[in-house]
Amino acid sequence: MTAAGTTSRRLDIPALLAALTREEKAALLDGSDFWHTEPVERLGIPSVMLSDGPHGLRKQPEDGDHLGLLHSVPATCFPPAAGLASSWDTALLTRVGEALGREARAERVSVLLGPGVNMKRSPLCGRNFEYFSEDPYLAGELGAAWVEGVQSQGVGASLKHYVANNQETDRMTVSAEIDERTLREIYLPAFEAVVTKAQPWTVMSSYNKVNGRYVAESRELLTEILRDGWGFEGLVVSDWGGIEDRPASLAAGADLEMPSSGGTGARALLDALDDGRLTEADLDRAVTRLLTLVDRALPALDEAPAGFDADAHHALAREAAAASAVLLKNEDGLLPLDPDAGGSLAVIGEFARTPRFQGAGSSQVNPTRVDTALDALRAALDGRREVTFSPGYVIESEQADPELVDEAFRAAAKAEVAVVFLGLPASYESEGFDRTHMELPAHQVELLHAVTTANPRTVVVLSNGSAVTLAPWQDRVPAVLETWLLGQGGGAACADLLLGTANPSGRLAETLPLRYEDTPAFGAFPGEFGRVRYAEGLLIGYRWYDTRRAAVAYPFGHGLSYTTYDYSDLVTTVKADGDDPLVEVSVRVTNTGERAGSETVQLYVTDPEASVQRPEQELRAFARVFLAPGESERVTLTLTRRAFAYWHEGAGRWTVEGGTFGLRVGASSRDIRLETSVELAGDGFVAPLAAASTAEQWLGHPAAGPWLREALGTEGFAGIMFDPHNGAMMRAIPLSRLVRFPGFPVDAEQVAVAVEKYAGS
Repeated sequence: MTAAGTTSRRLDIPALLAALTREEKAALLDGSDFWHTEPVERLGIPSVMLSDGPHGLRKQPEDGDHLGLLHSVPATCFPPAAGLASSWDTALLTRVGEALGREARAERVSVLLGPGVNMKRSPLCGRNFEYFSEDPYLAGELGAAWVEGVQSQGVGASLKHYVANNQETDRMTVSAEIDERTLREIYLPAFEAVVTKAQPWTVMSSYNKVNGRYVAESRELLTEILRDGWGFEGLVVSDWGGIEDRPASLAAGADLEMPSSGGTGARALLDALDDGRLTEADLDRAVTRLLTLVDRALPALDEAPAGFDADAHHALAREAAAASAVLLKNEDGLLPLDPDAGGSLAVIGEFARTPRFQGAGSSQVNPTRVDTALDALRAALDGRREVTFSPGYVIESEQADPELVDEAFRAAAKAEVAVVFLGLPASYESEGFDRTHMELPAHQVELLHAVTTANPRTVVVLSNGSAVTLAPWQDRVPAVLETWLLGQGGGAACADLLLGTANPSGRLAETLPLRYEDTPAFGAFPGEFGRVRYAEGLLIGYRWYDTRRAAVAYPFGHGLSYTTYDYSDLVTTVKADGDDPLVEVSVRVTNTGERAGSETVQLYVTDPEASVQRPEQELRAFARVFLAPGESERVTLTLTRRAFAYWHEGAGRWTVEGGTFGLRVGASSRDIRLETSVELAGDGFVAPLAAASTAEQWLGHPAAGPWLREALGTEGFAGIMFDPHNGAMMRAIPLSRLVRFPGFPVDAEQVAVAVEKYAGS
C-alpha cells in the first residue's frame, strides 16, 4: 500500500514488451548514469537506484564525484563481513540485513549491492574484509540470512562477486584457472546456497575470467549453472565496468550493464541484432528481467520515504560488534578486567582513540556516529579505575617514534594492566590492491615489545580486516582479542568485552596461520601472465591445514569465552538413506561456568572410504546456543544429501558413495569434543563406462565387471591381470588398448557391445 492508502502500481510487462522499440529495449539494459537504471517516461517505466552497501548504505548524493567513490549520505556502519562472519549468528545477520534494508528504503535505494560471498583463498586478498569466510557452507548460510533480512524490507540484494573473484591484483582481467570439481565444491556453493535459500533480486557477475572466459560472457556460469541448475529467477548485473563484449555478455545471461556506457553498449546490442549474433528473443528475455526488477521495487518507491531509528541501529551495530570479536587467548583469566579491582589501566595505541572500523573502497560508509574504545572505557569505569592514554605510534607511519614509545613504556610500567590497540592501517588493505605480507606494521610490534617489557600483564586488541600473523609476538602477551573491523559501534563493544559486560562469543571464520608461507595458495597467488592457478584445489583454509596436519596459530572455528561448555550424549539418527540421505545429529551442551554465554556447536563430516581425494573434514552444520550458568540444552543438527556428496566430474553430478562417514562435533576444527560414525547406502550411482575406461574401472562396475571377469577366464591375461605384484599395472590400461594386445580374449566389437549394454547400468 502507498502512503495514501492506494494499491501500488504494477507493470504490465507483456504489454510493455510489445510497446517498447528495439532502441528503447537496448537502452533499458544500460545504466542511465553511475547508479540508476534507464527510465522510459512515455511508457511509465521509472528508473531505480542501486547502491553499495554490504555493511552500510553508501548512497552517493547527486553532486558526488563521477566515479562514485567519494562522499555519501550518513548511514549506520555495521561490522564488515569479516567481523560479522565471526559471530556465526544467522539470526543476527538477518537483523542487520533488515536494518540495512530500512535505511536503503528510506533513501529510495532499490537494490543494495551485497553480500560478497567469495572465498578467502589467500589472506592477502585486499578485499577480504568484505567476504565472510574460507568455508563455503558458513559463507552461504550467513549470506542467505543477510539477503533475507534486506529483502524483507522491499529492497533487493545483489549477490557478488560471482564467481572466483578472490584477489584484487589484475582483478578485471585475470583468469582463475580452476578444475571443475574445485569450482563446484569450493567456489560455487556459497552462491548456490544464497540463491536457493533466499533468491536475491540480482546477482553481480565478477570482473575476472574463469578458465579463460570472462564470467560476464560465460553461458555455463550465468545460464546453465545459475539459472538452469539453481533456479535463479532474478537479474544479472555486471560489476561496475565489468563488460568487455556487450553482445556476448547478453547472450551468456548478463542482463544489465552498469554503470552507463554512454550508449556504447546499447549500440553494440542493436548492431548484434542486425547481423544475427543476437535475436529479438535474447533482448526480450533480458528486458523482461529488468522490468521484473523495476516492478519489484515499485511498492517501496510509491511510498513516502520513511526514516529510520538511528539510535536503534547504532545499538544493533554495537551488539553486532560485540558478537563479532574473537577472544583468541586469555591466560590466567586476565580478562575480563574487573571495573572495581583498583589499579590503573594504561590504554596504548592510536587505534583506541582513532579507530579503524571499516575497509576502504566502494563499501566505505559515512557513519552516523563513531564510538571510540578509549571514550567507552572511561565512561564505563566512571572513575572507578584510572585510565591513562598513550598514542604509542602514528597510524600511517612506518617508523617508530622514540618519544611515543618511551611515553607508552612509562605509562605501562605504572599501570596494573596495559591494553594495547594494534592493527592494520587503511593503506594496508583496500579494494583495488592486495597485501604483500601478513605482518603488523613493524613499529607497532616494536611498541608492543616495549610495553610488555614494562608490564607483562598486557592485553592486545587487534583491528584488521584480514588475517595477520601473531606468532612473532603473541607469546609475550597473556590475552589477545581479535576485533576485525567492528563498524561504528566497535569502540563501545570493545569496552563491553574487556570489562565483561559482554561475554566473547565470536568464532574464527578463517584459520590464522603461523606464517604466510604456510598458507594454501602460497606460490600460486596472485598469478602471472594474466593467469592464476588454483593449484591447491579443494584444500583451502582449514581443509588444507587439517588434511596436512599442519600447525596453525589458531584454527578455524576457534574462540574463547568467559565461561566453559561441556558436550555430552551424542546421538545420531538416520532419517532417510539411499538417493536422498537425511541424518540428524544431536548433542547436549552445558554451560559449566559462572557466566551466561553463547556457544557455537560445529559439526564436521569425514569420508575416510572415499574413492576420490576428499579433505580431512568439512564443516556441514553449526548452531549457536545461549546458556545461563549451569543450563543445558540439546542441540540438533541436520545433514542432508550434500553434506556427504562430492562432485563427480566425469558424470557432471553430485554423488554420495555408500560406506562409513565420520561425524565430529566440537568447538573448532581442532577442538573436537565427540565423534561417531554413520553407515549410508549411498545413492547407487555408477560412473558410465567407455571403451577408454581402464580395466580397473570395468572390473569395478557392478554389471560389466562380472562380464569381463568371465570373458578373461582363468588363464593367460587373467593371471597377469590379477597378479598381486603386477596386476595393478595391467588393470590401469584402458580396455580399448588391451583389446589390441595379442591374445587378449575380448575384441573391440565385443567392447562396443558392452559399452552400449552397460553404459547406463
